[in-house]
Parts: sequence; structure tokens; C-alpha cells
Amino acid sequence: MSDDKDPGLYEEALRYHAQGHPGKLRIMASKPVATQHDLSLAYSPGVAAPCLAIAEREERSYDYTGRGNRVAVISNGTAVLGLGNLGPHGAKPVMEGKAVLFKRFADIDAIDLEIDSEDVDQIVNAIRYLGPSFGGINLEDFKAPECFIIEQRLRELMDIPVFHDDQHGTAIIAAAGFINALDLTGRRIEDTKLVVNGAGAAAIACLELLKAMGLPHDNAILCDTRGVIYKGREAGMNQWKSAHAADTRARTLAEAMKDADCFFGLSAPGVVDRDMVMSMGPKPIIFAMANPEPEVRPEEVLAMRDDAIIATGRSDYPNQVNNVLGFPYIFRGALDVRATTINEPMKIAAARALAELAREDVPDEVAAAYKGERLRFGPSYIIPAPFDPRLIHSIPPAVTRAAMESGVARMPIIDEEGYRNDLRARLDVTAGTLQSIFAQVRNMPRRVVFAEGEEEKVVRAAIAYQRAGYGTPVLIGREAPIREMMRTVGVGGDIPVEIYNARELQDRERYYDFVYSRLQRQGMLYRDCVRLVNQDRNSFAACMVALGDADAMVTGVTRRFSAAFEEVSRIIEPEPGRRVLGVSTVIARDRTVFMADTTVTMMPDAAAIADIAVQAAEFARQMGHVPRVALLSYSTFGNPKHETGDRVREAVKLLEARQPDFEFDGEMSVDVALNPETLALYPFCGLSEPANVLVFPGLHSANIASKLIAAIGGATVVGPLLLGLQKPVQIAPIGATVSDLVNLAALAAHEVGL
Repeated sequence: MSDDKDPGLYEEALRYHAQGHPGKLRIMASKPVATQHDLSLAYSPGVAAPCLAIAEREERSYDYTGRGNRVAVISNGTAVLGLGNLGPHGAKPVMEGKAVLFKRFADIDAIDLEIDSEDVDQIVNAIRYLGPSFGGINLEDFKAPECFIIEQRLRELMDIPVFHDDQHGTAIIAAAGFINALDLTGRRIEDTKLVVNGAGAAAIACLELLKAMGLPHDNAILCDTRGVIYKGREAGMNQWKSAHAADTRARTLAEAMKDADCFFGLSAPGVVDRDMVMSMGPKPIIFAMANPEPEVRPEEVLAMRDDAIIATGRSDYPNQVNNVLGFPYIFRGALDVRATTINEPMKIAAARALAELAREDVPDEVAAAYKGERLRFGPSYIIPAPFDPRLIHSIPPAVTRAAMESGVARMPIIDEEGYRNDLRARLDVTAGTLQSIFAQVRNMPRRVVFAEGEEEKVVRAAIAYQRAGYGTPVLIGREAPIREMMRTVGVGGDIPVEIYNARELQDRERYYDFVYSRLQRQGMLYRDCVRLVNQDRNSFAACMVALGDADAMVTGVTRRFSAAFEEVSRIIEPEPGRRVLGVSTVIARDRTVFMADTTVTMMPDAAAIADIAVQAAEFARQMGHVPRVALLSYSTFGNPKHETGDRVREAVKLLEARQPDFEFDGEMSVDVALNPETLALYPFCGLSEPANVLVFPGLHSANIASKLIAAIGGATVVGPLLLGLQKPVQIAPIGATVSDLVNLAALAAHEVGL
């Protein structure tokens, strides 16, 4: 580890990758294999049927296996991120991460494969014979110039898409921004003078794509560490550089930049100075894409010139050139038409679709991530945000259309609008909504109190909260043990964490007075309130939030929910007219379900059930879903008769009287609520599709169900999230992980001001 690496973050990342199931990927069966009959279909003798069908016609492998939705992410580790040659073993975490992004953004099953060779022939031979296993090949982190040779040869040898993302992913996103920057500055590509610094894989791919889009060869100057690549130069040349040699007298980057319209940097930090920026033409376009430190920082450019349009590779500046905007959706489109390759028309189509998307009205979930500001097409918004939910149904159709028009699609799409609808349904919106929420918190950081500040898990969560940019963590406890714990987990005193102990607080009398005003008519003497604030960390933390000394709080690691909730609710009251309830969000492979109330009301009456249904539906809508609410019971529409059914039926009548703006019905068992075939047996039911909000008849059933799902696995359970208090408080389950605590803290921070 180099000296400039953050040791705490380094250790936290190691724990993240090692905890539970090591790594970031696991394989799960997509068909049931629970019974003998299942086994006979999945394997012998039933598996013979698809084997024989495929042997008769090989293309049927797309119909009877997962090949059509499977991509291989392949590397030999010779150019890993900005870390250099780490070899195949060192590259594996990155490749697993790439596979995760394929799944998260485009629902593509990706498998990472690392090759232990730097010999081009060996690498090509290792990959070329994998064609029957995959629908596409994503090459990653191969160093130049070998990456050019490997990709070119594999594209000639294989009949499935082979795509080196380090080259083409960057080129496509940069081209999208370039299209919009030209539009904003009133330029035509035919008249634009471009300088590209860096002659590696990404830089050359950018140049090739822009030339394919109409940039004249003579209008582009490519530079490397030796200066301008000009016709006749011999030192440090290869065939890929020579293809872009310019007929120019310029020999240095500074000379090339004079009067240039646009600069693309894919090189090194700080190589562009003030004189270079000032020498550029009017309204310069500057894409400083070196990561993590750009060739020139945007604030430096804007201090010199206010007419520039700037993009970087960083997420903390506008106009991020982020590959995740490209490769998931390009492969999605290529796989969906069974393309034989990803060609120039498909890349150009993806770039143009991205550019067009940035010109459209920005949806609320994206605007919210920018402090609620309504982003509009302009100098600070020429590239869509990575969590824009429209990407999945905007980019793939453009790619598929180009594939069909260019003759590389083996299975054309006839109904494009139907295809767009299928794409919309591929991804659950919850993950994207959570991303958007966390982005909003980064833009409006909050002070969050971690009540159990002396616990190692809590200290690590507080540090992670601060590092994520969510705001300032406040730890409750004794300073000496907390500082020692911070040193134990690998950080010193440089992390801006605040530590408070009630006994040492200067103006603690105000806390005593506040608690006494709340509890004096509940049998509490003033001295009892003093003791409560001094000795109970949850009460002290809740006072900080109630009196505005902090924005939100998180607790629950050391004591059960009921005990923590009792301590907090003595200090912070419910919102007027609302119930306090817990909602557990279950994010499964193909759906998200919201379960309520999983924490507070032991045996709700009909009115309480109706209230819970309304508030849970409201939360589901905030998370990006159209709520469909099932009021659960042991019985289904009166069969069999059961005591819970009466309360639930009465709750349904109360909801009918309220006429809420969501679908609902009950009483029904959970299999009717979630299984479309079973639900279809009741055509009179008020649910048009399976429910995504489940309201339970009692706390016992709700709590058991949510904890059972979390314990068995197969789905991610977020929460339970506590709703309905006047101030944001989240109570974590005792077994919560560091990630759980950070997520709850961020969600609590997001509640501030809602």
C-alpha cells in the first residue's frame, strides 16, 4: 500500500470484501431444485431434451441456457485501475466489481475470468474457445498496446460481441458530452480543432470514435509524454499512434493547445497549465479525464475563463465521464438482438442516445440528488447522471436499432415499445432510489448522532459515514475509549468525528429542563431526569436531536428494539396525526416488498391497520414504487374463518371510506398477495398485480416474517425503518453490520426537512 492511501479506508475495504461470503459475487439457481422431480428436470434424465435440441441447432443455446444474458469479464491484470500491473490475482476484485455493475445496472449475469498470461497468443487462444459459454466478452484492464491486438483478433475469430471497455466505454461517454458541448458552443464537428493528450487505449479509442462521427483527421492532434505525434516522428511510435499522426508544426502540448476548440485529457494530473488554458479559442471545451486527479481542475479553469465547458472523470464535479453510463446498456442491447459484434454504428448510437437524454427534462429522482435543483441542459449538465432511471430504457433500444440497421443482429426486435417496457421492468427501482437518496445526503450533509459510541462496530460506521460524504458523525461516550477504538480500527485523529459525554457537556442543564418538561407529569422528578440524561445514552442522544444540536440519530446495536424505542420515544414525540411504525424493505432478486408494521404496534385494531396501510403505501411511493397494498390474515376473504379476519375486514372498509390513491384489498393470506397464479383465482380482488406492500395483522407475525427472511437469506432486508416520529431516529437490529448502520444513518439524515 502506498503512503498516500487512507489506512482506515484500506482496512475497511478489506473487511468489506472478506465478511460473510468472501468477494462480491455468488451463483444462485434460477430454477427450483428442491424435489426429486425438479432434479430430474434440471439434470438427468430431463436435461437430455435441451441438450439434443441445441445439438440439432446451436442457436437454441440462447433459448434453453443462460448464455444469452451472460457476459465474461476478462483480464490479465496488466493495467488495473491506476494501480498498474497487479497480475490476474490482484485484478480479481475489480473484475468482480465490474460483474456487480453489469447486474445492478442492466440485469446482466457476468462472470469474471482472470488469465495468468501476458502473451498475446496465449490470451487470444484462452478466450476464443469460450464463445459457446457466453453472449459477450468484456475485456478489462489489459495494457496498451496489447489490448488493441487482443481485441482486434478476438473480434475476427468470435461471433459474439468483444468489447474492451477501457477503450470504448470512455470513448462513448466522452463522445456524448462532446456532442452536447459542440451544440452549446455553436460548433460543427467538421470545423472543430481537438487536442488529445495521452496516447493509451482510451485516448486512441476516443479519437477513433470522434473521427468516425465526422471529425476531420487534420483537425485532431494527439500527444503523448514525448509531445505531439506528428508525421515523420520515429521515437516512441507504434502503428496505433502512427494512424493518428498529424501534419503540424506543433511539437509540444502547449503549442498544440494554441487556438484549440477542445481538449481531451486521458493522461496525468496537472499537465495543463494556465497559459495552455488561456491560449485556447473562445468557449473552450475541456474534458480533463485523468483519474483521480484531472489534468486541470475545473475550479482552476473557471478562475481563468468563465466561458469554458468542463468535464472530468470525478463524481464530485459536474459532467462526470463515467463508464457505467455505457457498458451495461450497450451489452444489454447487443445481447437482446444476439449481435455478432459491437460495431461503430452501435457505439455512435449509444453516444447520441446519451447526448439526447441529457437534453430531456430531468426526472425528480435525479434532480433531488442535486439539492433539489432542477438540472437543465447546459454547461454544467451535458452528460446524464449514472443513477438516471431512464438509462435502461433509453440506451439499449438505440443500440439494438443500430445493430439491426448495420446487419449484425441475429434476432431483430419487432416491437420497440414493448421492448422498452420490458427494459423498464428488468430492474427494481428501489436500489436506484436508495442511490438517489444517498446522493441527496451528500449534497446536504447532516450531523447524525451514534448513541452507542464506544462500540467498535459503531465507531467504524461513524467513520464510514463521514468518509462517504454524508456529514458529521457524533459519537456518544467517553472520549478516551473512543479515540483508542479509532486507533484500533486504523484511523488516527484526522477524521472529523465529534464526541460527547453528558456529564462533561457545558450546558447540560438545558437538556435536564427539557426532559423534565416532558416527563414531570409521568412520575419523574427533576433528579430522575438528570440521572436519565447523564446515564442513558439513548436519552442523551435523543435530547441532542430534539433540541437541534444534531439532525438525526441511530442506535440499537447493544439493546433490543423495544428497549431502545421506549427510551427514544420518551424524549421525541410522534408527528401530529401520524402513527409510529416500522417498515422493513425486502429487496429480492425480482421484486421489492415493504412489510409493516414490523416493530411498534403489538396488536393493531382496524383503525391502526388502516393507518399503517396508508403510511406504508406513502413510504413505498417515496421509494419509487406504485403501491399495491395487501392486508394480510390467516384467512383469505373469509375462508377459513379466523379471529384476525374481522379486524382486517373492518380495516378494508375504513380504507374504502377514505378512498386512498392506491390499490388495496384484504383479508388475504400471503401466498395470495404475492403469487400471481393464486391471486388470479380471486378476480374480484382489488389488486391488479401482486402486492408490494404487506400490512400484517399483528407485530408478532410481521416481526417473525421479516427476521425469517433476513436470517434465511436470498434477499436484502433494509431496516426496519422507523417512521412517524417528529425527529429522524433509526433503531438498528442488534446484529446490524457496519453497512447497515451507515445506510440507516444516511436514511435518517435524508428524513431531515421532509
